[in-house]
Amino acid sequence: MNILETPSIQETISRIFMNETENVAQLEGLERFFEVETQLMHEIHNLEKDRAKETLRELIDMLALHAGKDIIRTVRNYYIILSSVMARKLYEMRVPPKKAFAFNAACVELVDKHMNDSEFMYVADELIEFFTSIISERKQPSFGHQTVNKVVIFINDEVERDLSVEEIAKHFNISTSHLSRIFREHAGITLVEYLNVRRVEESQYYLRHSNKGISEISKQFHFCNQSYFTRIFKKYTTVTPKQFRDSQHIPYFRYTLPNAK
Repeated sequence: MNILETPSIQETISRIFMNETENVAQLEGLERFFEVETQLMHEIHNLEKDRAKETLRELIDMLALHAGKDIIRTVRNYYIILSSVMARKLYEMRVPPKKAFAFNAACVELVDKHMNDSEFMYVADELIEFFTSIISERKQPSFGHQTVNKVVIFINDEVERDLSVEEIAKHFNISTSHLSRIFREHAGITLVEYLNVRRVEESQYYLRHSNKGISEISKQFHFCNQSYFTRIFKKYTTVTPKQFRDSQHIPYFRYTLPNAK
């Protein structure tokens, strides 16, 4: 074919669009797909994790009816689209842009790493786990002290920084002793404990979905050494970082602040 006769990208897209329009016209219940997807977003936003997993399975079943033998590629593409939609929603919830962007990149990496015939349903569950975890970080805390609420959100946003009680106190222009006292009084644990809890929670995704060594992840979350990271990780999860990495069946550790309403 002469290069001048090569269809433009716009022409190619238009042709595909018209073909797909004819194909989907033969399908019934398309409105239901978007209704179920809206339901999924509602469940994720309200941290209804188990319901969201079931709803995503329902969406995958609908996609399978249209995809036929091409189901893996179709579902893979949908996972990536869903991740991008969630990243936009996080940004709208005032998640820092760098974290929303990193969230999307992490989801894509998860899909690329595990998307095959035997694991695509596992990927669905992992995405829901990840979505609800990040959303929960943005839920406005409801402690009786506004500074404590702001500190919790600040730590959630900056968990990979080498934060200290002194630095956080300086950021909020209060003394370290006052900050430590009000945090423990209203949150139910010490500020140092909460920093460790959040670092352990976040480190789980890197253990399970990255090729980084445990020592490297320990440094990334500013534990003084790998032994201390292992001790703190096991304290909260009951397993070592290596055991968590080696078994996909070990559930994610999630911490609820004792005095959270």
